Amino acid sequence: MLPRRTALLLALPVALGLFGYVLLPLGRSILVGVDPEAIGAVFGRGGAGWRGMANSVGVSLATVVLGGALGTALAWCLWRYRLPLRGGARVMAVVPLALPPLVGALAVWLLVGDGGVLPRLAGVALGADALPGLTGRGAVLAVHVYSFHVYYTLFVAAALARLDGALLDASADLGGSPAAAFRTVVLPALRPALVGATLVVFMLSMGSFTAPLLFAGDEPFLTTQIYGFKTNNYLDRAAAIAAVLAAVCIAFLLAAESRRPAPATTGRPPRRATEPRGHLVRRLVVVPFVFTTLALLALPVVTVLLLSLVAEGAWTTQILPTELTFDHYVALATDREVFAPVASSLWMAGVATGVAVVFGTAVALVVTKSKLRGRGALRLASLLPFALPGPVVALALLVWFGAPSAWAGGAVLVGSVWLLPLAYAVRHLPLVVRASQASLEGFDDRLTEAANDLGASGWTAFRTVVLPAIRPGVLAGALLAFVSALGEFPASVLLYVFANRPIAVEVLSRMRAYDLGAAAAYAVLLMILVAVAAAVARRPGEAA
Repeated sequence: MLPRRTALLLALPVALGLFGYVLLPLGRSILVGVDPEAIGAVFGRGGAGWRGMANSVGVSLATVVLGGALGTALAWCLWRYRLPLRGGARVMAVVPLALPPLVGALAVWLLVGDGGVLPRLAGVALGADALPGLTGRGAVLAVHVYSFHVYYTLFVAAALARLDGALLDASADLGGSPAAAFRTVVLPALRPALVGATLVVFMLSMGSFTAPLLFAGDEPFLTTQIYGFKTNNYLDRAAAIAAVLAAVCIAFLLAAESRRPAPATTGRPPRRATEPRGHLVRRLVVVPFVFTTLALLALPVVTVLLLSLVAEGAWTTQILPTELTFDHYVALATDREVFAPVASSLWMAGVATGVAVVFGTAVALVVTKSKLRGRGALRLASLLPFALPGPVVALALLVWFGAPSAWAGGAVLVGSVWLLPLAYAVRHLPLVVRASQASLEGFDDRLTEAANDLGASGWTAFRTVVLPAIRPGVLAGALLAFVSALGEFPASVLLYVFANRPIAVEVLSRMRAYDLGAAAAYAVLLMILVAVAAAVARRPGEAA
């Protein structure tokens, strides 16, 4: 436990930082947005605010239903049945989670959008031209289900891992049907996980920006309306929509934070349930469902990889490309202009991660290892940037730092290269806070007390005892923050300047210029960077 004086010395900069870079920008943006004229222009007669709200809420509800059904069914089948290659199947099931949002949307667009691979194949199969691809709200929903059903898979799989299969065996021995056992035994155990996943998925879907921007066309969504009004210099109208979206997301954050924890287990390792009888069901239903789903999850990634090897203009009406090349990768490695967005993303993500690690570790120490009043409020304030959609956070910083500010040393950050890395740091601070807090909660304070009894100062005890113990968790949070910053799209497209244009903006630019091979090569590079960081994060102890 931190001494009170040390806790106060840490809490003061933590509170000032959260106040100046999170609460004040958000508060200022909300004040700008509650202007009656701006609200009337957006949500009054002739405004598109209500239609944007209906689209955002409707697609989010549909994502919860379809994504929940898909993710839960996949987790159940992987847990309940002894399938071939089950270990590899579990890894494949979470592939969409490893894709940056822009890459995931690009992958789905290349697969099922207008001119996509599947519409072309369907046209050939039917003896016709390529069929129309998915567009509008249907396409947005497809991207959301593809990207967000994974949260149901992960939450439900974790809950099933705690479920004792002996309960299902007992139900079967007493004559209960599989449906009755699922309803009376499994569903109550899964309810906390389903509620948690629903809150997360609904909030993520409401705040989604990439899919509506790429697919929605003329259909308004709240996040794309923020971007549209900002681009046309109607900051008050953008702020009005951001205020509504922020209120919805904050309500869901409070609901998620107030959820009851999952029931405690008995401490005895759960026993695996006996596999259901009826191999015909497994062979004809479960195995085709699981492996067809996994193939569909992998197809967008394969499509992006293939497209990155296609020369410009070499894949137009053909089902598959007839000529492959590594020119896009060679250009990334040899052309300074082509590599410039990669360099920009790397240095901005690096700076943002360094700031987030120092500040996030301090937040976690105050919240976890002190008895100061108000530490719960500090924790909620530190989690707020990740609960809010990227466009809301970016707009808040744009409004706040559009004038000289003491929090920017008296400078105006809008139009400079520093506002975007600041947004990355603020946006991904919660990842470091969460990871550091998890490590600190498992740290035994008696180790620090023993070091102090042996004459070590507070700093020496922290440096030699506490820091080595929590380093794996801090490193994991830092890597998550780094890869998230590399793939951050909403803040990037709203705040970048030409001198620091990042990978995500360059991908969008290449897509709009129909230079899809180069866009796919950037996307593949992002996937590789994410995969490398994820591999390091899985072995934090070795990396440390």
